[in-house]
Amino acid sequence: MIDPRQWEYYIETVGSAWKGVDDKALMAVLSELGQSGWEVFSVEQLANSTKIRVVAKRPAPRPARKQKGWP
Repeated sequence: MIDPRQWEYYIETVGSAWKGVDDKALMAVLSELGQSGWEVFSVEQLANSTKIRVVAKRPAPRPARKQKGWP
């Protein structure tokens, strides 16, 4: 049987071209994502940049079931 679980994804770029990534700013982003139910599964530094990309996922809400009724 196939797992019917679906995911929704969120991507955020953190940092600036001049300063790079501030630890406090990164902690704030990660805390906000965690409180909203997101699970970070990838963090990568962007090529030729001081910025980083954070990728997170969480279970997508299940669609409402269709009620069978009379035609």
